[in-house]
Amino acid sequence: MRVRPHNSRLRRALLAALIATSVAVPVSGASRPAAVPAPAPAALAPLRDTAPGTLDARYAVTRHGILAAERTAAAHGDRRRAAALRAMADPRRHFLLFDGRDGGRTAEVFGDLAQAERIAVIVPGADTDLDRYWRLRNDSAALRRELGGRSAVVAWLGYETPVTVSPAVLTTGRAEAAAPRLREFTGELHTAGPAARISLLCHSYGSVVCARAAPGLRGVAAIVLCASPGTGAGNVRALHTRATVWAGRGADDWIAGIPHTRLHLPFVSIGFGPDPMSRKFGAHTFDAGTGGHSDYLKPGSVPLKNIARIVSGTAHSGRSRHA
Repeated sequence: MRVRPHNSRLRRALLAALIATSVAVPVSGASRPAAVPAPAPAALAPLRDTAPGTLDARYAVTRHGILAAERTAAAHGDRRRAAALRAMADPRRHFLLFDGRDGGRTAEVFGDLAQAERIAVIVPGADTDLDRYWRLRNDSAALRRELGGRSAVVAWLGYETPVTVSPAVLTTGRAEAAAPRLREFTGELHTAGPAARISLLCHSYGSVVCARAAPGLRGVAAIVLCASPGTGAGNVRALHTRATVWAGRGADDWIAGIPHTRLHLPFVSIGFGPDPMSRKFGAHTFDAGTGGHSDYLKPGSVPLKNIARIVSGTAHSGRSRHA
């Protein structure tokens, strides 16, 4: 069967990307400092309620773990990591989970989770770890301010994110590993606060994570795909979720230029399939303004306001570009 030229070009583009990243990763990795060691965190019981005593006890355990990781980082000689961890251990900050190993795993709460009627869980994309956590923190704080009272935002760095220039960023492997953890985490939030409206805000590769987690999510009302390279699914129906799926992309976001296809090789599939912004995919779309790949939660921006409406449940469904 003859391959159509358009598909052939897409296949060549993906193969070129795979080859380029395979070459680039060892070079970039060679110059990267060794991973900073950290102790194993204390085991945490499932979150079953959001009573102040329950949350305070949980926050105290994670703060103890952060301080232990800070001491280990300082002994290792990484003063930058140690300083960042000291800031995280500030009693005014609240973490539902923390693990300082292997780049870091965290879930930081912005707002009062016990009183929240609306909860947004931000799932970040590539290149997010403890050393670059400030970007996720800033975005989460901006969304919390936009949402106002009776809301909470959780910055969920619950998986090993891929490096932008790496083979891992072209496959669903990291997302497959992350999906059960995201299902478990959102399930605990739903159990602890069954009346709260929960939304997932999934950025870039994080949208692949949310798509893989979608079939088993409990209590999630909306899944918001921002700057998505695709989801690995052919359309919204293939996500097998009751949540309303939204998609938005800024006019200056480079992600629009990637090939929206999926190439099956003998031992791996690369690419993530249809563009979530396309009619074929079937998501509700919202106006994401004129910004770039990292501007979706920029204070005062169009996408921030529209995402806040989706999280609050006041956005209008449909194929309109305006939420």
